[in-house]
Amino acid sequence: MDVDRGVTGRQPQAVRSALEVLEAVAGAGPGVTAGELAEELGLPPATTYRLLNLLVGEEWLVRLPDLHGFALGARVEGLLGAGTPVAPPAAARAVLAQARGRVRAGVHLVRYGARSLKVVDVDPDLPLGAVALVERHLHASAAGRLLLAAVPDWQLLPGTARLAAVTPATVTRVHRLDLLLDEVRAQGWAGQSGELHVGVACLAVPVLDASGGLVAAVAISSPRGEVPVECLDAARLCAAELAPLLS
Repeated sequence: MDVDRGVTGRQPQAVRSALEVLEAVAGAGPGVTAGELAEELGLPPATTYRLLNLLVGEEWLVRLPDLHGFALGARVEGLLGAGTPVAPPAAARAVLAQARGRVRAGVHLVRYGARSLKVVDVDPDLPLGAVALVERHLHASAAGRLLLAAVPDWQLLPGTARLAAVTPATVTRVHRLDLLLDEVRAQGWAGQSGELHVGVACLAVPVLDASGGLVAAVAISSPRGEVPVECLDAARLCAAELAPLLS
């Protein structure tokens, strides 16, 4: 039977438990729930909720309004410093605005860290349904698959230990995902349909630096179940224009 460990600043165990919660949220990605954290860490639910409330109050974590889950907060991002993806410069936002005028679909910008991604510019007219899902479930999003395809040991990345079935169409078998990642490497872009949101499709084209490293992606989403063919060319053009601005 689990025994409530309590939460006070005087107890080293409470400090260790708080750090374990932070580490677990970082590993799971945005949107992880209190129940999932309690199960993973073997903590009583009451203790987990108190730790989460403490960490949210101190801005180490934030609650996500769309998922009823949690993500890393501003104080963690401050510790990460330059390694944290930042908002795009004005010139990049102008390029995105032009791309949005060319297609009848949502155009979004994703920035990459070494082990994660962040959606840094969402189409204001055709926004993503849940940004946190894109950032957490790398295997189910087009932008996430670009990152997985660029990392040889992708199963070591946060949130990939278990390939969650976000929708009935989500690929959850490692062998099948490996085949899809081979396709991404061969064709130079990623796509998915209905795996993150039922009836919503997305494609993502990489933005590469001078050495060929993945720094960002132009993601185009469509609620019609498929992304129009012309959107791929628009995304490629946008990515080429963004490369010198984001590298």
